[in-house]
Amino acid sequence: MEAKPKVCSPFILQRGTSRKTSSEIVSEARSSLRVQTTHRPFTPKEGQRQLFGQNSVRAGRDNRPPSTFSLHTQHFDSDSRPGSGTRLLPLDHKPKFPVTFPAEDPCRAIPKPPADLVGVRRQPTGARARLLKTGSLTNLLSINGETNYKSGPGPRLKPLATKQLPSKEDAGFQRAHVKTIPRRTASESRVKQPDVDSGLRSTECRAEQKTELRCTNTDEDAEAKIWSKDILPLLQQLERGGSDHPDPENAVDRLCKLCDDLYGTLSKAELLERRCKHRSAILRALFGLIDLNSAQLNLHIAELCLALCVSGNNLLNICKLIFQISRSENNDALFQNCSIIDMLLEVLCREDVSKCGYALLYCVGTLKFLSGNSTIVKLLLDKNSLGVAEKLLQKLSAVDDSLHTTAGHILVQLTVTLRNLANNSDSRPLFVSHCILPALCMVLRRHCKDQDICTNISRIYSKLSSYSECRLALTQTPDCYQLFLELLSKHHQKQDLVVRLLFTLGNLTSKSDEPRQQLFQCTGCVDILLQIYHSYQQRDGSTHTASPKEADDVLVKLIRVLANMCIHPSVGPHLASNVACVQLLMETLELRSVQESEELLVTVAATINNLSFYQEERSAITANQLTIAQLILKLMLSSNMEALLEATRVYGNLSLSKDVRDFLMQNKVDQFLVTVLDSKSVEMCFYACGVLTNLAMDPPNRVPLLLEGVSGKLLDCLKDLGGGDWQLAGQVCQAMWNLIGCGSEELPDSQESVVFLRILIMYTDEEEALQWMENEHMTDFHRQCWKIEFLPVAQKLMKVLQHPV
Repeated sequence: MEAKPKVCSPFILQRGTSRKTSSEIVSEARSSLRVQTTHRPFTPKEGQRQLFGQNSVRAGRDNRPPSTFSLHTQHFDSDSRPGSGTRLLPLDHKPKFPVTFPAEDPCRAIPKPPADLVGVRRQPTGARARLLKTGSLTNLLSINGETNYKSGPGPRLKPLATKQLPSKEDAGFQRAHVKTIPRRTASESRVKQPDVDSGLRSTECRAEQKTELRCTNTDEDAEAKIWSKDILPLLQQLERGGSDHPDPENAVDRLCKLCDDLYGTLSKAELLERRCKHRSAILRALFGLIDLNSAQLNLHIAELCLALCVSGNNLLNICKLIFQISRSENNDALFQNCSIIDMLLEVLCREDVSKCGYALLYCVGTLKFLSGNSTIVKLLLDKNSLGVAEKLLQKLSAVDDSLHTTAGHILVQLTVTLRNLANNSDSRPLFVSHCILPALCMVLRRHCKDQDICTNISRIYSKLSSYSECRLALTQTPDCYQLFLELLSKHHQKQDLVVRLLFTLGNLTSKSDEPRQQLFQCTGCVDILLQIYHSYQQRDGSTHTASPKEADDVLVKLIRVLANMCIHPSVGPHLASNVACVQLLMETLELRSVQESEELLVTVAATINNLSFYQEERSAITANQLTIAQLILKLMLSSNMEALLEATRVYGNLSLSKDVRDFLMQNKVDQFLVTVLDSKSVEMCFYACGVLTNLAMDPPNRVPLLLEGVSGKLLDCLKDLGGGDWQLAGQVCQAMWNLIGCGSEELPDSQESVVFLRILIMYTDEEEALQWMENEHMTDFHRQCWKIEFLPVAQKLMKVLQHPV
C-alpha cells in the first residue's frame, strides 16, 4: 500500500523532479504545456487597382494623389528642360538705344564714352587695369586712321602717330623689322598674364585646345551624319503617325517597330541619356504619339523617354503614363516583354524624393500593381527588386519632416509591393539577406501614426513570421516587441492591424523560451494585452465597431500569445496568478457558444490547461477550478473532437482536486470518457485514460466505472494502440491498477483478465515489444519510454493478475 501513491501518481507529472529523461520531457510536453496554432488572417484582394484602397485612411482626403487622370501631348514639355522648381517668365522690356545713327557713317555707330565731369580722367584699377595692353587702342581706329570718339563736346582727338596703319609699301619693311626685334619674355613683360608660366606653356595649351576642338568637331560630324542618315528618317515616319502604312489596323505595330528601331539606333551610336544634341526633337516626336492612346505604343514611348533620362515634369508624366497602363490587368503581359521594370527600378535608385517625390510615388505604384501577378513577381525578384526596396526604405526614412507626407504616400505603395513579394517562397531568404525586416521596424517607428503603413507592414510580418529564418531575423531586431506593443496600444481600435500584430507575436513566441520572456518583460506587456482582451470581449451592449467574427479572430490571436508565453517557467506562474487574466478567460467561456465560437473556446481551454500546470497557492486557476470545470463542460457536450480533446486535457489537470472529481462523476463525465476510448485516436485515448486514472483514485468511483465497461475499453486500447505508443500503454496499465485498487478490489471479468495478462506478458518481453518499431532512428527513444513509462507499472499489474488477492 505504501507504493500505491507512486503507482497511482497524478495524471500530470509535476515539475521539479530530479530525474529528467528524454521520455519524461516528451511526456510533460505531451500531457501538459502545448504551443497553440491558428490560421493566418486572410487578406482579401482589392477589386480595383488604385493607389489607395477603399479601406485606406487616405480614401477621403482631398490632398492625396489621384489614381485616375488624363494625359495628352500638351502635358509634356517638348524642350525637355530639367525642372527647376519655379520657371521664370521672359521680360517684356527690350532695351533700345536712344539715338539712331545713319548706316552710312559706321564710325558714329560706336557709342561715346561718358564725359568726365571733373575734367580728370581716372586711372582704371583692378581687373580693368589688366585689360589695358600695348596696342589695344588699335582696335578702335577707323579705316582712315582717325577716330571719331569725342569726350563730350570738346574737340576731336587726334590719332597717335606711332599707331598709324602702315602703307602697302612699308609692309615688307615692318615685317622684317618685327623679325629683328627680340620677343619679350614673360618675366620681362610689364603686365604678367595670369595662369601663364611661359610661352612654351601657352603653346601647349593652345595645342591641347586645338586637339579637343578637332575631336569635338569630329564627334559632331559623326553625330550629324547619324542624325541625317538614320535618326531623322525614323522621326519623320513617327511624326506621320503611321498614316502612310498600307494597313491602318497594324499602324500601331508599325509605330512600335519604329520606336524599337530608334532605340536600337540611339543605343548603337551611344546617344542615349543626354548625349544627343537633337534630344528635344526626338522627345517632341515621341510626345506627339501619346494622343493615339495605345497602351502598347505608350510603353515603347515611355521606354525611350526613360532611356533619354527625362526629368522634371516629363519624368512625372512618364511615370503617370506607365502607372495608367499598369492599372489594367490585361496589360500585365506587355511589361514582361520590355525593359520598363528595369528602368523603373533604376529611377527608384537614382532620383531624389525631394525633387521627384510624386514621380517615385507613381513608379512604386506601378510595381505594386504588377506584383499582384505571380509571373511578374518572379521577374521582380530576379531583377533585385528587394535590394532596390531596401535602399528606398533607407532613403524614405531619412527624409526631412517637410517631406513626411510624400514619403508616407510612397511607403504605402512600397509596403504593399513587399507584401505581394512575400507570397513567393523564393523571396524569404532575400528578405533576410537584404535586412528588409529590421528596415520595416525603422519605418514603423517613424510612421507609427500612419495606419495604412502600419497595417501593410503588419501583413508582411504576419506572413513571414510563419517561417523560422524570418522569425529569427525579426527576434534579433532590437525592441521589436516593445514597438509592437506600442502600436497595439495606439491603434487598438483598428482590427485588421491588431489581429496581424498579435498573430506575429504568437508566431515569435511559439518556438523558443527567449522571445516569451522578452515579450513578457516589456513595459506594460500584460496590461496592454488584457486591455485589448477587455475591449474585444463583445459583451451585451458593447459599442466596439468590430463584428463578432472579427472580435473572435482578435481574441483567438491574443489568447494564443498568452498560452505561448506561459510555457516559460518564470512567466507561467505570473500569468496563472493574474486574476484579471483568468477572469477574462472564464468570461469568454461563459459568453460564447461552441457553435458560434468554436476555435475561440478551444484556444481558451488550451490556455487554461497550460496555466493549470502551475499548481500554486496563489494560482487563480486553483482558486476557481470548480467554476472552470463547470464552464468547460459545454466543450465535453460538443460534437467537435478538437473541443472534446481540449476539455479532456483540462479535466486531466483539474481532476487532481477531489471537488472536481466529484463534479465530474455527478455530471456523468465519466461516461463520455469511456465512450471516447472507442475513438481509436492515440491522443484522445491517452488523455481520457489520464482522467479515468484520477477518477479511479476514489474507491466510490471504481464500481460505477467497472459497470460502465471501462475495463473492456482499456483492454482494447492496450491491444490496438499500446504496442506503438508505450506512454499510452503505461497510462492504460495505471488506470487499470487504480480500478482494481492495487489488487484490493474484485478483479474485472475473468476472461478480460486473462487476455490482459497475456498481452502484458508479450509486451514485457523487450525483443517482442520493440519488433514493431519501423523507424530505426527512434528505437532508442522507444526503448527508454518502454523501460520508464510502461515496464514498472506493467510488472506490478501482472503480479496482481497472476495472483489475485
